[in-house]
Amino acid sequence: MNILEYLWAYVLVFILAAAPFFEGYGVTALAMIAGLSPLAVIIIAIVGNVATVLLLIAFVDKIKEWRRKRKGGEEKEPGKRMVRAQNLWNKYGLPGLALIGPLVVGSHITAFVGLTLGGTKKKTAYWMIASIVIWCIVFALLVHFGIDFLGYADRPNLFN
Repeated sequence: MNILEYLWAYVLVFILAAAPFFEGYGVTALAMIAGLSPLAVIIIAIVGNVATVLLLIAFVDKIKEWRRKRKGGEEKEPGKRMVRAQNLWNKYGLPGLALIGPLVVGSHITAFVGLTLGGTKKKTAYWMIASIVIWCIVFALLVHFGIDFLGYADRPNLFN
């Protein structure tokens, strides 16, 4: 594999980690299984996921205004996901929502919900960054030890 193919693979890791619903931890696991360098994948996935979450946090007021205009200003009854998020918020606060939410609905929606339920931008950013870092490292460790445990370490990967 030449350098451009590796470069493209890492750019793809960044783009997918930045995209909602793929998440950094999911992309980390897939890229490691594909045979990319674990440390590089972890760092790139974290940077990609954190970048878009921080953009969402920075522009949350504009997003809320856009949603209000789109829905015609009418308030409707909260959906099941919002009720679950509210229950998490009531029980565990912002730290619990930030740490559990990305596994359930993704980091972007978790950040938005945390801000909607009363979290400050600064605290939400800190907790979301911590959550993304923790989950990327946890999934990388699970993949690393899972691959070794299952005996896949000696088998060729996608890039060999």
